[in-house]
Amino acid sequence: MKTLDSTPKKDGYRMPGEFEEHSGAYMLWPQRPDNWRNGGKPAQQTFAKVAEAISKFEHVTVGVNDDQYANARNMLSDDVEVIEISNDDSWIRDCGATFVKNDQGDLRAVDWTFNAWGGLVDGLYFPWDKDDRVAQKWLN
Repeated sequence: MKTLDSTPKKDGYRMPGEFEEHSGAYMLWPQRPDNWRNGGKPAQQTFAKVAEAISKFEHVTVGVNDDQYANARNMLSDDVEVIEISNDDSWIRDCGATFVKNDQGDLRAVDWTFNAWGGLVDGLYFPWDKDDRVAQKWLN
């Protein structure tokens, strides 16, 4: 991974539209008990259904904490890739990398600082340190 000190816009990159073709979908497995009832079990069933539906059209990768790997692998078909990646909560769009592209189709990833939407003052949960590392780990 190469770190740049410029901005994507300055270098001619833009955020693709949600309607544009992409190569796959990333998800994080829900389990946080203060966010998901019953240890996340109902949410896990729903996430599994969503992952399976998406996998019929594109590659899906689900990141899971090590203590949930066997559970997720058991709930998901072989059509869904499962990887062990430490995380605090399941909102990959907020803590994961943002992919941008230029007019030639080159991709770049942006790794934002994540602090649970407010840090120690107004953050929605603590800790969030694993979430802050999700993008970097995923990209490596």
